[in-house]
Amino acid sequence: MRAKCRRLSLPAVARKIFSAALREVAADRLVRRSVRRQGSKLVIQGRVFDLDSYERVFLIAIGKASPYMAKSLARILGSRLTEGIAVCGPGQRISADKVICLPAAHPLPDGRSVLAARKIVSLANKAGPKDLVFILISGGASAQVCLPRQPVTLADKRRVTDALLRAGANIVELNTVRKHLSKIKGGRLAEAACPAAVVNLVVSDVLGNDLETIASGPTHWDSTTFADARRIMKQYGLWTKAPASVRAVIQAGLSGGIPETLKKGDRVFRKVSTFIIGDNEMALKVASAQAKALGFRPVILCSGDSGEAREAARRYASAAAKIARSHPAGKASLCLLAGGELTVTVKGKGRGGRNTEFVLAALLEFMKKPTFQRAKTGGRAGEFLVASLGTDGRDGPTDAAGAWANAATALRAARRGLSSAEYLERNDSYSFFKNTGGLIVIGPTRTNVMDLRLILFHHAAA
Repeated sequence: MRAKCRRLSLPAVARKIFSAALREVAADRLVRRSVRRQGSKLVIQGRVFDLDSYERVFLIAIGKASPYMAKSLARILGSRLTEGIAVCGPGQRISADKVICLPAAHPLPDGRSVLAARKIVSLANKAGPKDLVFILISGGASAQVCLPRQPVTLADKRRVTDALLRAGANIVELNTVRKHLSKIKGGRLAEAACPAAVVNLVVSDVLGNDLETIASGPTHWDSTTFADARRIMKQYGLWTKAPASVRAVIQAGLSGGIPETLKKGDRVFRKVSTFIIGDNEMALKVASAQAKALGFRPVILCSGDSGEAREAARRYASAAAKIARSHPAGKASLCLLAGGELTVTVKGKGRGGRNTEFVLAALLEFMKKPTFQRAKTGGRAGEFLVASLGTDGRDGPTDAAGAWANAATALRAARRGLSSAEYLERNDSYSFFKNTGGLIVIGPTRTNVMDLRLILFHHAAA
């Protein structure tokens, strides 16, 4: 294995590790692995559902992985499926009997998102007490399925969503606000399907697999309140700048004029069952196994990092330097792994996402560490690579999933007169890697389990 490690460049090693992880958490594979049919019995993670006890079976799939999840489950259900809807992103299609594909937008909703939400609620409303509704959920559904509460308009909701994203709000904060401006989120989709039985199959894209936050919790109870939504808006200095309709809805909720999102213990959830079928930790475990097979010693640092990308870069660079210093030369090379979802407070006018910003910031930090200084000469001593990508294949408003960088990246930038620090200051990480190389462009994937990060390092003797 050690010889194999030497034959592969570190970028090639990173590609193999990322590819293995993405294959493992491909949404269609996750459905096939979690759901088994034995005649009329459907077994989901050990729990049995008898299809013969239901008159009709419906399917609703939302999120970036929805077409793949829908196609797999539709094949398993076969003739037992009555009708289904799958929300599909740009370029996505589905060929499954009785399932129609509805286009929608991301990361900001558009008119198609509203139309999709209305048709989904209409389908859910068809279900009666003797019916079964499968709801397949993955990240991205908060934008794909949008049904603003009047008088909030689609434009108003887009404005608030964009302002929160640019301010650096995390996904929990963003979805807290979204839920309280929506007629489908915060348990409302489960309410539309009630009194039918509901089975949720979820691919998680949030920290801790928090069901309240994934897709803004359309089929799960919500512990947040209108007061939380207002607090978050004020925290980011957006309350007085928000559209009047947004403030009006939140104020009406605070005064009791609008009902809260559905809470724990509501009768709506008595016949709701939820199964997490894929998450970031699952991807990290496979990445770790692949790194070991390539001759690296894997260390999983965490599966739930959060916070500002630049701060995370400092933490990881320091941790990597400490681990590398204590790692004897001649031993297996190191692969440090992490997952989660970072944020970026946008102050500049550049182009980029949380993953490319993290890698650019990490490159600056790595080049300050004595442990990695010898890499500047182009030798293998202290050679490192840092990489980060969004598992959905998209990093912010770009065509890249993320980026990778090493000492050679810094050398190329210097030779071309490019200041890494200046690119970082104007939030222009995408342009930096487009000029120096290192962008990871893989297109849409069949999953969405947050982000994956890795740091590769080996001594000259490795």
